[in-house]
This record gives sequence, C-alpha cells and structure tokens, in this order.
Amino acid sequence: MKYSSIGKELGKNSKFLIYTVSLFAIILWGISYIWTNQLIALDIPVTYFVFVRILFAGLVLFLLNAASGRIAKIKRRDIPKFLLLAFFEPFIYFICESYGVKETGSPTLSAMIIATIPIFSVGAGVIFFKEKINAVNISGILMCLLGIVLVVMSKGELGKHFIFGIILLLIAVLSEVGHASVTKSLSGNYSSQIIVMYQFLIGSVYLLPLFIFKGLDGFSARYMSADVWYPIICLSVLCSSLAFSLWVSTIKSLGVAKSSIFSALIPVVAALVSWILGHEILNLRQFTGIVISAIGVVLSQYTKRK
Repeated sequence: MKYSSIGKELGKNSKFLIYTVSLFAIILWGISYIWTNQLIALDIPVTYFVFVRILFAGLVLFLLNAASGRIAKIKRRDIPKFLLLAFFEPFIYFICESYGVKETGSPTLSAMIIATIPIFSVGAGVIFFKEKINAVNISGILMCLLGIVLVVMSKGELGKHFIFGIILLLIAVLSEVGHASVTKSLSGNYSSQIIVMYQFLIGSVYLLPLFIFKGLDGFSARYMSADVWYPIICLSVLCSSLAFSLWVSTIKSLGVAKSSIFSALIPVVAALVSWILGHEILNLRQFTGIVISAIGVVLSQYTKRK
C-alpha cells in the first residue's frame, strides 16, 4: 500500500484493515514512550525535542504530499478549525502530558489519567456527531479501563506538585477529545496526510516561542548527536507522520467514540513493549489486565445488526 493512499484504501477495504492500522498506530505510540524516555534520560529539554519532532514530521508529510501531487489548500472557512486542531494537538496535548508526567512524579498514575480519554470521547461523539453507542460498547470501555488499572497499577512516590500535575494531565485528556472532534469535522474534505501535515506545521509555529526561549537553554553539540537525533527521527517519522495519518483515518471510519478506545490501550502497549525489550517485568496481574483490555476493545466495537 502506498503511504499517500492510506485514507483511500481504508475506505475501500473491510473493517479488519481499519482495526489493523488502528492497532499499528497504537503500537507505534506505545513504543514512543521508550524513545521519549531515552531523550529525557539524556537531559534533553521537552520543549526542544517536541518542537523538532513536530516540525520534522510536518516537513516529511509536506515533501510526501508534494511529491505525489496531493497538496491541497485550506479552504477559508476551515482555517479556524485547523488553527484549533493544532492548538489542541500537538501544542496543548504534548506540553501538558510531558509536564504532567514530570510534576506527578508517577508515569503509572499519569498513564491511568490519559487512559480516561474514551470516557470523555464517548460523550463528545454522541453529543456533537450523533454517533450510536450501546450498552455492550459501554461495558467494553469499562472492561478496557479495568484492564488498564491492572496493567499499570503499582506503588510509586508522588511528585511535590502532584495536584498541579493531575490538572495538566486532565487538560491533556480534554485537548485530545477536542482534537478528535475537530479531526472528525475535517475528515470529509481533506485526506489524512493533508490534515496531519497542516496540523503539525501550524503546531510547530505555536511551539516555536517555547523552543527559542526554553528549548535552547544549555544548547551544546550534544543536542545534535546521533544519540539524540535517532529517537527524534523515529518519533517524527513513525510516531507522528505515520501514526497520526493512520489515526485520522481511524477517526473518520470509526467515529470519535469508538476510535478513542484504542488510545486507551497505549499504556498497555507501552508496558508490553517494555517487557518484550527487557525494560520491565510483568506479573500475572498485569497479563490478566492485558487480556481483559483486549476483550474490552472487542466489545467496545460491537455493532447491533438488524
């Protein structure tokens, strides 16, 4: 499948393909925690690598769209929507999530809060887009959240500014719901790659002041080393350009409510990937949580047939 025709192919094939690319995007985002942790361990400022990641991802999509002749101008009536989309994500989401994890002092607790996205998204999908959801879907969402609790539940020290961190994470959750809602309203007029391209390019403009005034503090040759740029490129190309393009197609096909349940699996995927790579040891309780989450995802996608 050509990268530039992802959205078109999703529309033509079965839901199996939609679920496959959705899970692939979630797997990439789960792995992104490892690359992000590498950058944090190197003491690279969040405002540095987030800006570089977003700008590089936007430029990659621009070059791909230009090479395939798929560049489309933003319609004047949609300019406010694109500005709002980029404001929700990457600007608000990435900043609040990153600093929320730092202030709470607990990645586990932070993952739990981020995993509440489906609860808010279901309400947005039903209210704003009249999406249908039944009792089986709701029970599936609750099962998935229960599984996440089992996977990420652990003891840890809380940060000094714990409450402030919680507030930041809740803002990140709401911004993701807003991002999905605006994406849904744009997906009928633009391809996935075009939406994500403008989202990242505009988002990089929002992030530029933070990059200049905070991200470049203590800048040295180390910032340009291979140890720094390897994870940044992986985050840009795989976790931003590719994963977000797949995700826009998912929102377009499944809707805001049902697509959001996949995002709740990010903490589970991150834990599973860490276990596979030997970074973390999972116990029986956590494996049970993974199974429960998987069953919950299946139930959340159930649709009654006449």
